[in-house]
This record gives sequence, structure tokens and C-alpha cells, in this order.
Amino acid sequence: MASINDVSRLAQVSKATVSRVLSGSRGVKEESRDAVLRAVEILNYRPNAIAQSLSSQTTHCIGVICATEHIQQATGYLQALEKQLSLHQKHLLLRFANSGEAVAQACAELSTGLCDALMVVGARFPLPPEAQQALLIDCINASGDQQLGVDYEYASQTASQYLFSRQRRKIALLNFSASEAAEQVLQGYCRALENASMPFNRQLIVDEQPSVSEALNGLLERRISFDALLVTDYWKGLEVTQQLQRGRRNVPQDVMVFSLDGSAAHAGVPALPTITYPLETLAQQAINVITGNASGFPPLRGQLFTPCQEG
Repeated sequence: MASINDVSRLAQVSKATVSRVLSGSRGVKEESRDAVLRAVEILNYRPNAIAQSLSSQTTHCIGVICATEHIQQATGYLQALEKQLSLHQKHLLLRFANSGEAVAQACAELSTGLCDALMVVGARFPLPPEAQQALLIDCINASGDQQLGVDYEYASQTASQYLFSRQRRKIALLNFSASEAAEQVLQGYCRALENASMPFNRQLIVDEQPSVSEALNGLLERRISFDALLVTDYWKGLEVTQQLQRGRRNVPQDVMVFSLDGSAAHAGVPALPTITYPLETLAQQAINVITGNASGFPPLRGQLFTPCQEG
């Protein structure tokens, strides 16, 4: 890998001149500037971001704490964020966290001058006070102004209306645990019931179980019939589909499973009806917030996707 010394030797200028050219400073002779740029291209030189930060007092790095449950979800978020960061000549400094304590530790580490801003992405658990210094992206327990999220009320209402259109009249809901997102999901669900003149049955709602498997078991133990099931994300949808099939319930013939978030599903279209979100839009909003170009974005609305649209 080429160094600044290699560029200096090939261009036959000092290292200080190379630094001034790469930082865009004025006062460099045109012939020297051209020589440096030619050398950079020939050597495929990439400036060291940390070394640059020593003089500019900025690292050009953004700390991203990925707190999603599934690596597939993480991949979707990170690909979108990395693309947008690259467009703004910024670098992604990644940490993973699966608990509030791990988020606090990552915040403490990344706040020691390693990066210029922090993001926490996809947390489905309560966040520690340290996370309030970060931009919170699709974190269900987020609060305050520094957050970007999706419109779960709209997603839930849209999903329920779709299921009614498919002649499903007994829709069960495996919701988030107690959080603002859980309230939004329930509000959308209730609004769809009201619009369809359908009664509300609390027995069809499960929202306090630690896992989707336990949530479904709790629903089945109530021995109440249901012909559709709303779950909070695509991967939970796949899990309950397999669990239902093991219990000899056909999907979607007996029970239609619907995911409220299918944006992380891999190509090859999801097998479940779902609400999808343009993660690049969420990433663009995040970059605009941390660069100070915009703030106060409304929750991102998704779009209905059904398997019959395949092809």
C-alpha cells in the first residue's frame, strides 16, 4: 500500500506539499499540484483518515452501533449507510451491541475521539442514557429529537386492511414489548378494525413475551381461533411460519402471516406479504441530520408488498 512518502518521492515534492494538495489548500504551484495528483493516481494512494484528522480536528468517521437482532437486518442497514457515508467522504466505524449495557460501552469507546458523530441502529431493547448523544435510527424505545424511525401505525393499519381484503377476519398480533412503537402498531391495528366495523379482541394480542416462539405458544395456549398473524419483522415471520407448519397449520391457507417490516429481506422476493421500507431514504435522512443539513424528518412510511407481485 502506497504511503505519503511514496507520493512525495514520485511527484518530487515535499510531504508538506502533498498534504496541502490533498487537503485542498491554496498556495501550491500548479505544476506541483498536477505532479501530486498524477502520483496519487499512479500509486492508487488513499490518505489515512486518522492522520488527516490530527490536523483538521475531525476524523471523518461516523460511529455506527448496530443493535439489530438478525445479521440479515444489519446487512441492509449497513449497506445503505455505508453508501451514503461514502458519498459524503465519510467512513463507517462499526460496533455491534445486543443489550443496553453493550450500547453504553460502545458509546463510551467511540466518544473518545474516534469519530465525529454516533448512530445507534435497530435496537429492540431499552437504551441507556448514553445513547441520547447518538442519532437513533429505527430504535423502538427511542425518545427525543435525535431519532429517525418508521411509521408503524401506518404499517399496521395497511397490513390489517390488506388481510381483511383477503377475507381474513380474525387477525392475531404478536407486537413489540412495551414501547412507543408497540403503541403505534396497536393504534394502527385498532383503526383498521374500526374502519372495517370489526370488534376488538384483546385475546388476539400478545406483546410481553421475550421471543416470538414464546409469543406464538402463548397465543396458541389461549385456544382462540385466528386466520391471520401480524408480526413485527420478516425474520420473525419466517420463524412463526415454520412453527405453525410444525403444528400442522398450513401457511397461508390456514393462517396468513404478515410482516410489518420486510426491508431486510434478501433479494429473491420475500415469501411473506410485508411492508417494505427504502433503507437508502432512511440513510440519506441520517446523513442530513449528522451533517446539519436537515432535521425533524417525519416517520418513514413503507409500501405494501405481496408475493403475488413477484416477477
